[in-house]
Amino acid sequence: MSTATLSSALNDVTLQVSGMTCASCVRRVEKALQAVPGVQTASVNLATEKASVQALPNVPVAALTAALDKAGYPASVITPANPVAPDAAAGTLPAWWPVAIGVVLTLPLLLPMLLGPFGIDAMLPGWWQLLLATPVQFLLGARFYRAGWSALRAGSGNMDLLVALGTSAAYGLSVYLLLRHPGHGHLYFEASAAVITLVLLGKFLEQRAKRQTTDAIRALNALRPTTARVLRGDVELEVPVAEVRVGDIVAVRPGDRIPVDGEIVAGRSHVDESLITGESLPVAKAPGERVTGGAINAEGALTVRTTATGAETALARIIRMVESAQAAKAPIQRIVDRVSAIFVPVVLLIAALTFAGWWLYAGDPGQALVNAVAVLVIACPCALGLATPTTLMAGTGVAARQGILIKDAEALELAHAVTVVAFDKTGTLTVGQPTLTAVVPAPGRSREEVLQLAAALQRSSSHPLALAVLAEAKPLAALPVEQARALPGRGVEGVVQGHRLALGSERLAKELGVDDAALADEAGRLEAQGHTVSWLVADGRALALLAFGDRVKDSAAAAVAQLQARGIRTVMVSGDSHGAAAGVARQLGITEVHAEVLPGAKAQVVQGLRGGGTVVAFVGDGINDAPALAAASVGFAMAGGADVATEAAGVTLMRGDPRLVADALDVSRRTYAKIRQGLFWAFAYNVVGIPLAALGLLNPVIAGAAMAFSSVSVVANALTLKRWRGTAH
Repeated sequence: MSTATLSSALNDVTLQVSGMTCASCVRRVEKALQAVPGVQTASVNLATEKASVQALPNVPVAALTAALDKAGYPASVITPANPVAPDAAAGTLPAWWPVAIGVVLTLPLLLPMLLGPFGIDAMLPGWWQLLLATPVQFLLGARFYRAGWSALRAGSGNMDLLVALGTSAAYGLSVYLLLRHPGHGHLYFEASAAVITLVLLGKFLEQRAKRQTTDAIRALNALRPTTARVLRGDVELEVPVAEVRVGDIVAVRPGDRIPVDGEIVAGRSHVDESLITGESLPVAKAPGERVTGGAINAEGALTVRTTATGAETALARIIRMVESAQAAKAPIQRIVDRVSAIFVPVVLLIAALTFAGWWLYAGDPGQALVNAVAVLVIACPCALGLATPTTLMAGTGVAARQGILIKDAEALELAHAVTVVAFDKTGTLTVGQPTLTAVVPAPGRSREEVLQLAAALQRSSSHPLALAVLAEAKPLAALPVEQARALPGRGVEGVVQGHRLALGSERLAKELGVDDAALADEAGRLEAQGHTVSWLVADGRALALLAFGDRVKDSAAAAVAQLQARGIRTVMVSGDSHGAAAGVARQLGITEVHAEVLPGAKAQVVQGLRGGGTVVAFVGDGINDAPALAAASVGFAMAGGADVATEAAGVTLMRGDPRLVADALDVSRRTYAKIRQGLFWAFAYNVVGIPLAALGLLNPVIAGAAMAFSSVSVVANALTLKRWRGTAH
């Protein structure tokens, strides 16, 4: 079975996993899932606490959840009907209560440390310290024991194990000293209690910050209306959206959210699509135009024929795409995975060496234990595990708000390094709605005659040039056509009135042996003016030239200028004639043009541009662009074009604005920079902190605060991406 066939035969399962605290936990969850027979791939995202699994159809979901339960990570299945896993804490105490209790119990233990520099002795009796520290250690800290024990049983380690070992050592030493020398000597209850309280505070702040990274998904889900007004005969019924079917007629009142994707059959209005496309201004809509579910209808009443509902709507596909990108792992995450595999064992070894070294050096087992505890506490792999996923979530979320949908993490990571952007012409840099600007008949032929023949060939085509011909020939009588077929990248052919006709490019005319010098000169003149020229040929003779004009998009020149200002090389790759492509390129300032390129050859051109490791982006919207989009390092598909183009691309631009390309590259650059910053600080905390703790320069309380701050600061740094705004408004 081929890889593609196997992939299509697999089931995709998404699990909500609880109990993960660090990069080591992520690795354990992935290993537990991959150990289930029939599981092909398993990828875990610490920030979203989700596991994405691809498994053979005969693998029961219960086997996956059982494997995670055994590993110490309870899981539940996320389905379309249950898109958000239930909150285990819902309806019970607020999330901050452990932190509040920890602060109340720990503060009296810390007062001697805080007031000592001012000459104030606030030391509590040892038994009072034991009374305050015990509930912190075994009630508030129970979560660390449970998770640490699960990791130990599985033969691995995690952050919880480090915290449990470190605080238990400090607490146990304090109890030992209290029992052996009551009322004498320094105890370390404040260290164990403060570390647990600070870690809980860090986790609480971290969870709050992580929730902000999912704002984009929550905002998109909030766009989904729950009911629709469906017309049944002359009666308007309000029904759940789930009961609306394709073809149903839906009434949309002013101010309502449009409940389904559809086509307007009556009414005119303006529609606010800002949270779907990023377009800041309402868009005018009239009968025959399409509307998207989730958009807000402004001033006019609309009647809409449903074309898609539920999971097939554009909004549902957008949500799936953003969720998929946020759940995916960026290639840079592999570094973290390799580090996390050996991180905890190495830290345990360093802590043991610290304890042994200080005991031998100072002869004080108490001081040796405190320094070893500081090593265990500060060496937290949380920040390492959070740096990449939280930044990806923030980056993809803010991009989605601006109308840029990033389908996978690899596309987001690659886009920052793009040095060449290749554009398709029609529909990408131009409006994509050409008009017939000139008809040049051969001697002895009339304009009406050649228009009738051309329209007959184009009758069954939806190509923009075909629609332009049909619009011009509408007043003329239709002629029947037989054996009509498309010639990919060249034109169409068929039999009309007993003659075999062909309509297409100059390449097609030459293939058919047409040699008309007079029309060839006229074609050259029209192409030089920027027109697309088609040849109408019958039985090897040229009957006419048809010239088409397509207006350049208002924002296209600015888009090209933005890219060139950043040192990015711009290229046009078009199936159109040299003259027409060159005319548009001149208007936009593009100097490198590949014209008359067949669909399959577009991919070859892109591959050629990628020579020497160059990172190339291709921007297109049509079916003929799909091979090039797939061949590029990063493909950008214009929404509203062919679905196959969107599927082949790593990035979808929700508006037909070429300036979004520069915005997408910019958000990628900023996101990748934040990932590197997060990983740098995550590594730096440990590289600097562990040696300081081992040398006795950090007490456990300071180490605990630094460890909590490391996770919060990494997530907070990622959240600064939410302030990013694109230029295409």
